[in-house]
Amino acid sequence: MSATLDPIELTSGMILGDEVYRTIGAAILDGRLAPGVRLRDVDLAQQLGISRTPVREALQRLERFGLVEIAVGRYTRVSVPDDKLRHDTGEFTALFMGNALRLAVRSATDAQLAEMLVLADAVVDAAGQADALLLFERSTTMFVAVTRATGNSVFIGIIGEAALAIQRNLRGWVPFMACPIERAAHYTLLRDAIARRDADEAERLLRHLHGVD
Repeated sequence: MSATLDPIELTSGMILGDEVYRTIGAAILDGRLAPGVRLRDVDLAQQLGISRTPVREALQRLERFGLVEIAVGRYTRVSVPDDKLRHDTGEFTALFMGNALRLAVRSATDAQLAEMLVLADAVVDAAGQADALLLFERSTTMFVAVTRATGNSVFIGIIGEAALAIQRNLRGWVPFMACPIERAAHYTLLRDAIARRDADEAERLLRHLHGVD
């Protein structure tokens, strides 16, 4: 492991385990800890200026979302994304966000609904362009707001935990619908379903857009 991580500065109210998880996860996401790199908890703990226990816990959490591979007694290393991992992550994201959208459409305040619609308009605009990265970024921003609008602490906690894996594993994501015109039309239907608080239709359209009907 050649990357060097900055020491964690402990502050009042900080949950150390969460901070270690975010710090190591961010290093995987930005490539400082590259795919295939072996990770030693003692080295990471020394760099971060903490004990090995929160590092081990963070690595176990990262393993659950496919960012790290652990073979007990043999190695711990940054995973190498493959087609199956990308498919599994995409399927999880579509199914999870379908449920979150259903709940958000029903539970959102008028102000939250207005925010979701502004972000949905930005997604519609991106869907009509040949720029998959822009569509991914705007969709991600929208669904952060959707998850928040559910008001459900479990949904919010799960997406917070999974966010790093979604960003890393779906890098290079390609929309299920290849035609920008068709794609934009379906995202417009999704936006309209959200506007009229049609939770069933919004969930159905989202899953259809991601090929998990």
